[in-house]
Amino acid sequence: MITIWEKIKTLSEMIKFEYSVFVLPFALMGALLVERGLPTGGVLFWVVVAMVAARTAAMTFNRIVDRKFDAANPRTVDRAIPAGVVKVWEAWTLVLLASGIFFLACAMLNPLALMLSPLALILAFVYSLTKRFTCFCHLILGVALALSPLGGWVAVAGSLIGFPWLLSLGVLLWVAGFDVVYACLDVEFDRSVGLFSLPARLGPRQAFRLAGFFHLLAFACFVGVGLVMDLHFVFGLGLLIAAGTLLYQHLAVSSNDLARIRLSFFAMNGLISLGLAVATWLALVVGG
Repeated sequence: MITIWEKIKTLSEMIKFEYSVFVLPFALMGALLVERGLPTGGVLFWVVVAMVAARTAAMTFNRIVDRKFDAANPRTVDRAIPAGVVKVWEAWTLVLLASGIFFLACAMLNPLALMLSPLALILAFVYSLTKRFTCFCHLILGVALALSPLGGWVAVAGSLIGFPWLLSLGVLLWVAGFDVVYACLDVEFDRSVGLFSLPARLGPRQAFRLAGFFHLLAFACFVGVGLVMDLHFVFGLGLLIAAGTLLYQHLAVSSNDLARIRLSFFAMNGLISLGLAVATWLALVVGG
């Protein structure tokens, strides 16, 4: 008989809970920038809760609506729902629970955060359906995750005034770039079932080039954030980490060799977001 802890572990693996590190640091970065330092512990707590809950709801929804495609794709056939390890009703229960926690966290922050919360969650859900009708689904995912630094800013300020939009644009392009590369794993499957993606439309070689262009623009945006927000040159350490990691990703993986894609485009991307967030905090501490 499956215990509650085993079920929780299975659900966590289904949504790749550990990958919350992708965008959570950018939400914290938004909070750091508006506060010009660490916000109160209560604000940080509810920001973390909101981000993790939103991602949990969105990823579970994605697994539900994609379950038939996952069952037909040799790469994803072992995922929890098509494998029968997690029932659809259990997944829907998790979506509702995580969504409720997300709304609660936003309500605990401020009225504007609560007001914007349905838009953020709807956008995250809509992304899961876009591969059915547009090859620009990667950019829509980028838009959804680009709300994370905006959310961190609103959590502290209760306002959109002064927000560095270059930060959200950088996140959008960074996410779109690595999602384009990751989609190269499913080019043939996507074409066979009529799903849309830039690699399926352009071919892996051109998709890789486009991803590199996205990442170059993303890096330029992150540099611009440092300038616009008048961050101490210590922020440059985070920029160096981001530049080095992005370069490594595009050297380690190519359209002809996708063997190291999981290491390069998951662990390494977590390093980018975490490195920029820590560098932001250090820059604010040193620069005052």
